[in-house]
Amino acid sequence: MSVKRLNFQGLRNLAPVEMCPSSRINVIYGMNGSGKTSLLEGIHILGMGRSFRTRQLKHAIQAEAPYMTLYGRLSGDPEVSIGVRRLRAQRELELRLRGEKGVRLAELVEAMPLQLINPDAFRLLEGSPAGRREFLDWGVFHVKHHFLEAWKRTRRAVKHRNALLRRGRIVPSEIAVWEHELALWGEQMDMLRQAWFSEFLPVFDATLNKLIPLPGLTLRYARGWDKQRSLADVLHDSRETDQQMGFTQQGPQRADLRIRLNKQPAVEVLSRGQQKLVVSALKLAQGRLLESIAQRHCVYLIDDLPAELDEQHRLKFCNLLEEMQCQAFITSVEPTALRGIWKPSTDIGMFHVKHTELGLSQLLPDG
Repeated sequence: MSVKRLNFQGLRNLAPVEMCPSSRINVIYGMNGSGKTSLLEGIHILGMGRSFRTRQLKHAIQAEAPYMTLYGRLSGDPEVSIGVRRLRAQRELELRLRGEKGVRLAELVEAMPLQLINPDAFRLLEGSPAGRREFLDWGVFHVKHHFLEAWKRTRRAVKHRNALLRRGRIVPSEIAVWEHELALWGEQMDMLRQAWFSEFLPVFDATLNKLIPLPGLTLRYARGWDKQRSLADVLHDSRETDQQMGFTQQGPQRADLRIRLNKQPAVEVLSRGQQKLVVSALKLAQGRLLESIAQRHCVYLIDDLPAELDEQHRLKFCNLLEEMQCQAFITSVEPTALRGIWKPSTDIGMFHVKHTELGLSQLLPDG
């Protein structure tokens, strides 16, 4: 799967965008503030229904514009059309897939698997467990077909149990219903996560070794409750303390990925460049696993690839991208930072964003 065409209107500071990325590797360059990151943001909204730059999508709509319309065509037989429209005066997104209205966001996400590597990607290491759970669940969602139902039912059960905990007086018969539901679907959710993680871990280790060998670095899945006990027992025995806290303290909603180097949190001992390579290995391994299991391919959005990486590690990163069957959109202030890094056989598309307008550039020579 790859993006064959993009049409954006009303997005940030960008003039109307018409882009036909015929290449697997697409380099977008231009001065700071020209709109490079906005272009990646548009693709992200198109595939995820949300921005990586703002929590409120109305802020991504061009000033004075009444709406934002994003449209794309994906390769396939037949090709797949995908569209997102957001009116300034409305909070709901209008989603379209294959020309049909009223599709669910999950269908959009499934149609165009996206991975983002940008300056905020460090949060995967240094941020809260929520970001790592999202990363984990993205991988499971795309290869385990029953995961979405388990995720929805688990989330619903946690919400209802928390509401009962905060009500003041616990009625055992009422809370038992939602504890049974949470235990049933939470255990299933954990089984799917564990199965995915066992497949992901060797792919991550191999990917990281290609980018930067880090002996002593470990990645571990923590399910969110005592691994020696059933979730049903944990929920029953923790009612009183959970009531005092006002929320469910243990369960799949507390799962995490623990990344350590020589038994210390990796974020505390790695340099910024090493952190970027570890995060990149996590993201690239997601795509490599998806390719091997489902024969599907990611679209990678890579904002400011040269930042934090020296020439040697840029080369290793780009060589990995070339080995994969993915499509990538890469931004850089200076296109020369990626000169001479690609193999002669790799088809590179060059796009120059100048004064918020996108233009096709000539391929940069290697010399």
